[in-house]
Amino acid sequence: MLNDFKGADKVYIACGYTDLRKGIDGLATMVQQQFELDPFTNTLFLFCGRKRDRIKGLYWERDGFILLYKRLEQGAYQWPRNEAEVKMLTQQQYRWLMEGLKIEQPKARKDVTGLSMI
Repeated sequence: MLNDFKGADKVYIACGYTDLRKGIDGLATMVQQQFELDPFTNTLFLFCGRKRDRIKGLYWERDGFILLYKRLEQGAYQWPRNEAEVKMLTQQQYRWLMEGLKIEQPKARKDVTGLSMI
């Protein structure tokens, strides 16, 4: 379900590690206070533990929160550890993360904008 989650308009990840003992209230408070974002929007917020083999997702569904939890049996997520901030992902970056890849792919093709016919 989490690998192909398409219900959210936006996806944010909390860079660095998060204490995954936190529940819905603790994660929603973190989104509001630390990241200054509204958890009551159509947004999926993802958090990763220190070992990088499990993540939690927080998603508001009009009448309550859904708390998603996933533990990998092998391997680890390529989670950005260098910052203690939140980062919005594109759909492609989300797919890369769920496939075990880094969200910044140096060899990925970049979209070209601003071209015109000569």
